[in-house]
Parts: sequence; structure tokens; C-alpha cells
Amino acid sequence: MKSAKNNSFELKNKTTLYLTAASAYIIPLILILMLAVLIYESIPALKKFGLIGFMISTTWNPVKNVFGGASAVYGTVVVTSLALIFAAPTAVGIAVFITQICPKQLKSSFSTAIELLASIPSIIYGMWGLFVLAPIMSSHIEPFLQKTLGKLPFVGLVFKGTPIGIDLLTASTILSIMTIPFIASVARDSFELTPKNLIESAYGIGATKWEVIKDIVLPYSKIGVYGGIILGLGRAVGETMAVAFVLGNNHKIVLSLFGTSSTIPTTLANEFTEADSDIYISSLFYLALILFVSSFILLSTAKYFSSRSKK
Repeated sequence: MKSAKNNSFELKNKTTLYLTAASAYIIPLILILMLAVLIYESIPALKKFGLIGFMISTTWNPVKNVFGGASAVYGTVVVTSLALIFAAPTAVGIAVFITQICPKQLKSSFSTAIELLASIPSIIYGMWGLFVLAPIMSSHIEPFLQKTLGKLPFVGLVFKGTPIGIDLLTASTILSIMTIPFIASVARDSFELTPKNLIESAYGIGATKWEVIKDIVLPYSKIGVYGGIILGLGRAVGETMAVAFVLGNNHKIVLSLFGTSSTIPTTLANEFTEADSDIYISSLFYLALILFVSSFILLSTAKYFSSRSKK
């Protein structure tokens, strides 16, 4: 009787082991298959335009079947970089407030609010940006920037043009709002890993709250914060709908933040259904391959920083 129960128990253990192992191996298999499909579909564009030629060309002409991804890559880099510049200090400040300053009875409320902000669908952000933020940017914020920073030498170049609210600056602002919850959540968790005895010892020798935050909490948690910023960067790089509403679809490299542009995700979303030739589709797959590889590198880096933070 015991032998039968043992055999049944071992069978269940083996079944569970095989099922969980299969589930774990499915993830890297899916990633490899996705990468293989993207590479295979990108081969015609790689052969025609070249690995470097496609990356440096700004021509995007579906009529003549001539494509270059420089403008989309440029727009992605600019929008994502500006979004991080806006989001990172704000998110770190939120995390500092929640973990070090906020009263205990309000911590859960603020934390829940941040998590709810991350759960809002991107298309809602896009509609809000188009109908609410864009008019505010065009009538108040962008004219103010032109009258102040726009008068400065060299700096004024990025504030030239007609403020219409559908531009790189508005898209970056929307994207920064969407990125804040991800960075703030990781930074908050990293700050909470700071040993309590270090904080209490600092207060014990007369350190102020600002000194504790500046000299104890931030240095101890900086690797985790960096990981959160890179995680937010990975989130921002792949955003599509919210950016598509307020960026336009202009395949040109523009220096002004008041100009319309395009990113890799918005190009894929706007033009995949219109692609009517093999080389057109292959060029879009090439852009998707660039996005896939860059996102994978960014998220792997974030995971590395997060693991170091926990150690």
C-alpha cells in the first residue's frame, strides 16, 4: 500500500517538474522564434539597403520603394530621452516621499495611486494628450518656452517653429507621465531595501532627514534606481498609441521640439496595413527587428541592475 502511494507521489512530482520545466523553456523559445521571424522577414530590406545604409538613410518613399530608418530611429531616441529626462527626477522624488517622508497611514494610498496610473491603457493617454494636453502646450507652454529659452543662442534652435501641440515635446511629455509609475515603483522597492539600522544610526548621530536621504538611502539604492530608469526606458521605447496621437507621422529629422516626427512603433502601427509591396513590408520588419533588439538589451540591463541591487 505504501509502495503504491509512494509511486503515485513520485509520478505527481515528475509530472509537476516536467510541466513547470516546459513552461519555463517556452519563454526563451518564443523569444528565439520571434527573433528568427524578424530576421527572416528583414532579409530583403537588408539585401537592398544594407545594414548601415538603412540606418543612416532618411528617405521613406513608399511610392518609389525606397526606405530608410534614420528618421524613425531619431524620433524614437529623442522622444524616449526627453521622456526619461522629465520622468526620472519626478519618479525618484515620488519614491523618496513615499518611503521616507509620507505618513505611514497614507503610504498605501499613494502607492496604490501610482500603480493605478500604470494600469491606464495607453490609448487613453493618447486621447487625453490630443484633446487636453496638446491645446495647453500650443497655447501656453510652448509660446512661453519660445519667449524665454527660445531667445538663447544655440538653445533657441530647438524651440523654433509654430507651436501646434502635435510635436516631439508633447509626445515626450505624455510618455514621461506613462513612464513615471514604472520608475517610481522600482525606486520605492529599492529604497525600502535600505537597512533600518543604517537609517536609525544616521538619525542617532544627528543627521537630518535630507542628509539621511542623500547620504544613506540614495547611495545604497542607486543600482536599483538605475535599473528602474532603464526599465522605464524599455517601456518608453516600445510605446505606440499614446505617442501616435500627438507626434504626427513625419519621416524627417527635425531639430525643433515643436516639429512633427515619427518613431519606430508609430511607423509600424500607422503603415503596416498600408504596405503593398514585399520590400515595404520587409523594411517595416527591419524596423521591428531594431526595436526588438534594442528593447531586449535595455531590459536585460535593467534586470542586471535589479539583481545587483538585491544582492
